[in-house]
Amino acid sequence: MTEKQSSWKNHLLLIPFSLLMIYPVIWWIGASLKSQTELSLPTLWPDKFMWENYTNGWTYSSQYTFAKFFGNTLVMEFWNVLGGVLTAALVGYGFGRLNFRFRNFWFSVLLMTLMLPSQVTIVPQYILYTKLGLTDSYIPLILPHFFGGGAFFIFLVVQFIRGIPRELDEAAQIDGASVYGIFFRIIGPLIKPALYTVGIFTFLWSWDDFFAQLLYLSSVEKFTVGLGLRMFIDQFEVQWGQLLAMSLLSVVPSAVIFFLAQKHFVEGIATTGIKG
Repeated sequence: MTEKQSSWKNHLLLIPFSLLMIYPVIWWIGASLKSQTELSLPTLWPDKFMWENYTNGWTYSSQYTFAKFFGNTLVMEFWNVLGGVLTAALVGYGFGRLNFRFRNFWFSVLLMTLMLPSQVTIVPQYILYTKLGLTDSYIPLILPHFFGGGAFFIFLVVQFIRGIPRELDEAAQIDGASVYGIFFRIIGPLIKPALYTVGIFTFLWSWDDFFAQLLYLSSVEKFTVGLGLRMFIDQFEVQWGQLLAMSLLSVVPSAVIFFLAQKHFVEGIATTGIKG
């Protein structure tokens, strides 16, 4: 069997499974264009496309629209990604390259936090933020990202840094570079693929973190996209077409960012350093 024939057979086998996996998305798109009565029919596409589901759903009320909810979420995501990337880069550099007292102990503590279920910390965190008067604000959702909230991302960056040859650091030290100079001129540029990964997953995970947003936000003007979608359920009669339309739009930012930045997920850091 030639390589071309093998590739053709593999594609023939994968196409049906691909269609099976993409079918829910196709149904989702079709359902978002259906009327309230057609949603109960076992059809994939509506007889009449109800584009009004998107316009009416976007202008949810005269006071609040989904433009407001998207704006709130994007502002929050900006600070979450910034905090996650800065923390992962700086703390990862400290654990991966610097020698300080009890380094192995604190790194073990970091790894232990990965095994700690998030449900264990919800109550004490909520009590803490309540006593500080920080509830009904974005601070409880943003602040953890600036103080090592993403332990997995720190571990990821540490592993990337450990793959960079130390000879690069030694050469920079011979040229008179300080600890900070090594980070900004050598380590920082080489761990960009890892930082891209941190930024992408921080965005995706915090965008989908409905529970934390529901827990800390109570004012409608501060609602995120997820909480805005929940408002459809609170109505006496749920407009399912509008809900499906807005939920479809809510995944667009995540999908766009994922597909645009997926090439940065895995790159050879050490090889790049040797070549560069």
